[in-house]
Amino acid sequence: LTYAWIFNEYPTFVHQDNRRFVSQETGNLYIAKVETSDVGNYTCVVTNTVTNSRVLGPPTPLVLRNDGVMGEYEPKIEVQFPETVPSAKGTTVKLECFALGK
Repeated sequence: LTYAWIFNEYPTFVHQDNRRFVSQETGNLYIAKVETSDVGNYTCVVTNTVTNSRVLGPPTPLVLRNDGVMGEYEPKIEVQFPETVPSAKGTTVKLECFALGK
């Protein structure tokens, strides 16, 4: 399976950059330092690479709070590494680790 996210309408996909990341492990979309331009509807697209079929999830709206209050939660590190990561020589291995909190 591969994961992607549509921003507002097809064919506008979320492009990964220094603020946006789509986990190919979980399908989660991560956005750091949300900006006004991030406001809109996000739809997850899951593709089965064997059959080349796609399934779209329901749109999820992202809205900015206008009261200036940020949600607070305890700092934590999200790590879901397996005990070992087998890989072939010369291939690229990507490990996902996220620091969250305020």
